[in-house]
Amino acid sequence: MSAQAQSFASHSRYVPLFHFVLAAILLANVVYSAVHLWRFHTYGAAMGFVLSLGLMILYWYARAFATTVQDRVIRLEETLRLERLLPGDLKPRIGELSRKQFVALRFASDAELPALARKVLDERLTDPNAIKALVKDWRPDHLRA
Repeated sequence: MSAQAQSFASHSRYVPLFHFVLAAILLANVVYSAVHLWRFHTYGAAMGFVLSLGLMILYWYARAFATTVQDRVIRLEETLRLERLLPGDLKPRIGELSRKQFVALRFASDAELPALARKVLDERLTDPNAIKALVKDWRPDHLRA
């Protein structure tokens, strides 16, 4: 867990070995395999290319599956938080929030969440970055996939 302060400008998380090194290695492997297949039309070259594509697909979905589960947990946590913090007139509207809105609202402090949730719902704000930019008292999230 990071002790570093978090804000709209610094909340993105990258794992260099995964996002940059592994991605570059896998991309280079696809390019190499494609060139090898182009030059040598063999069964081995074709299988090498198919395998390199499979590894790229695995890379993509490993990230997608992790973030999907993370978003489901965020939706659950934020639903419980909204039920606790929202005024009575807004509680029935919790179900109107989209996944992206839940994910963006999680950064709002308890004090500003009711007003921000009302604004998001009433003005139909859907852009997560626009919602996060409205947060004044940032609630950091250091446990992200």
